[in-house]
Amino acid sequence: MASSAQTAQPGGDTIFGKIVRKEIPVNLLYEDDLCVAFPDIAPQAPTHILVVPKKPIVQLSEAEDGDAALLGHMLIVAKKCAKDAGLSKGYRIVINDGPDGGQSVYHIHVHILGGRSMGWPPG
Repeated sequence: MASSAQTAQPGGDTIFGKIVRKEIPVNLLYEDDLCVAFPDIAPQAPTHILVVPKKPIVQLSEAEDGDAALLGHMLIVAKKCAKDAGLSKGYRIVINDGPDGGQSVYHIHVHILGGRSMGWPPG
């Protein structure tokens, strides 16, 4: 049922859908026909950027084979955003999936975290 509600309007019916539709203003760092990127409002590192597809895929575990090009594109956009943010010493890419994975917005998104040394294991 959530999937049909998510596709009821362009970008889905989440905070990210509202950002995609420009109903909520954000500082867009990147935008193309497929996705947007902007700073996280609750950063977990000195640099914390989100890459969000305009297509409302609920979560990675629900992505379909036909989403492969979009998912790959999101990683290329993440690389560009990291470079533009000056993360030359490295960064971490995170995709949370489901409640145990820490997902809080059910519209897939890539976290770019950088600006400090990232410990391992992460959590």
